[in-house]
Amino acid sequence: MNALYAIKQFSESRLSWLILLISIVALEATALYFQHVMMLAPCVMCIYERVAMMGVGFAAILGMLNPKNAIIRWLGFAGWGASAYKGLMLSLQHVDYQFNPSPFATCDIFVTFPEWAPLHEWMPSVFNAYGDCSKVVWQFLTLSMPQWLVVIFAGMLVALGVVIISQFAKKPE
Repeated sequence: MNALYAIKQFSESRLSWLILLISIVALEATALYFQHVMMLAPCVMCIYERVAMMGVGFAAILGMLNPKNAIIRWLGFAGWGASAYKGLMLSLQHVDYQFNPSPFATCDIFVTFPEWAPLHEWMPSVFNAYGDCSKVVWQFLTLSMPQWLVVIFAGMLVALGVVIISQFAKKPE
């Protein structure tokens, strides 16, 4: 069977979108573990990256509603792509704050959400920032947390690219 066509068929199943959602929930749970168990203070950029990750999760929920419907599936792809791209840009900026510190390039002191969605007021234990963006507080395999997020968000975009390309695959004869 054609590999791209198999990927296309898989993207039309709820299981594929559920796997994406489970990976996002696991990453969000990891972030909360770092914050509340390891006591690592999240910074403003961390919170924005967390929201971008949740955007991918909401896109997964949307795609899971009816993955056989092309419009729903493509809206899911759009949400996945937009959120992963925003997360990648935020992560790259965060890495820049950490490894090229400058008094002229710093993150905000407080998170700023729209008035209609003050997440930091609704759920301060998840969306309140009190850390320093320029400090490297955790590393794994020599990469800081924002560097890992660059890898994760870039990986999401590569996976999305493969899935989008597969949408144009023809059924093998």
